[in-house]
Amino acid sequence: MTTTNEIRAIAQTAARPVDDPHSLVSTTIPEPVPGAHDLLVEVRAVSVNPVDVKLRSGSEPDGGLRVLGFDASGTVRAVGGAVTLFAPGDEVSYAGAIDRPGSNAELQLVDERIVGRKPSTMSHTDAAALPLTAITAWESLFDKLRIAPDATGTLLVVGGAGGVGSIAIQLVRALLPGVRVIATASRPESEAWVRDLGVHEVVDHHGDLAAQVLALAPDGIEWILTTNSSGQLPVYERVLRTFGQVVAIDDPEQVDVVALKSKALTWHWEFMFARSLHGAADLAEQHRILDRVADLVDEGRIRGTATTVLRPITAETLREAHRLVESGRVVGKVVVTDEPEG
Repeated sequence: MTTTNEIRAIAQTAARPVDDPHSLVSTTIPEPVPGAHDLLVEVRAVSVNPVDVKLRSGSEPDGGLRVLGFDASGTVRAVGGAVTLFAPGDEVSYAGAIDRPGSNAELQLVDERIVGRKPSTMSHTDAAALPLTAITAWESLFDKLRIAPDATGTLLVVGGAGGVGSIAIQLVRALLPGVRVIATASRPESEAWVRDLGVHEVVDHHGDLAAQVLALAPDGIEWILTTNSSGQLPVYERVLRTFGQVVAIDDPEQVDVVALKSKALTWHWEFMFARSLHGAADLAEQHRILDRVADLVDEGRIRGTATTVLRPITAETLREAHRLVESGRVVGKVVVTDEPEG
């Protein structure tokens, strides 16, 4: 650390394009002090998600400075007085909260109830790629779509090669043996990635998506998990069976829910920050999810999704990570780490 009372951080000072060298800058901030349920975590690795890009480019920081970053993996340095789940020295990973300072800092405070253990078989670098996408995929499949372990049917994952899709495919293959997975992918490297993850069929979302899906499932499908729903509702309505369900994680300008009525379809929103943002009574469910995912990783049933690794954690490497994510061409996840290579 730089001084007794300050720590290094990389912060946003204004809404700027990623190529602006001032879009993310090195700075110092006061060392945070844990609240009752807080862990003070020494951050070793972070990953960049679309939410980071969205906030950096389109949202002015309150007070003129905001530390972004959600996914992180690191070591607990200190704990608050009410903490029961972790102790100093524990290795942890988490997705953080949207209304608190982020992980692009030397030390970060995070509520223990949204933190999981780092998988013992993973480095901090690989572990940092998992939490946000794992929680999003888990809540989508099991809290929203409520797909039961003995369920049978077909799930379409729109955006299968992205971070959420990459975990959703693996969760289905590990925990839902009766569910067939169709994923969208438009490039050879994306198709190769989702096939390697175990998807049953691949379709190209740049083509006639409805025709491709119905060619594989002539009677329609039961579920859709979509990362890009804007303008796609007519397609989804066409391919879903009666009483089918959609869970969306993106931000379309509008959804004409009346169009869902004829087939009695259900539209769900998934926002993994909802529990922490609104103080949900079951906040600790995210701790349970992350620990369950860590178990699946250590059992060899889920693999990591970090495909691009940048070193070390600096303003320059974080800007490059933002640039890659903003391109929309990333397969898997981009991680920025202070861990040495190898």
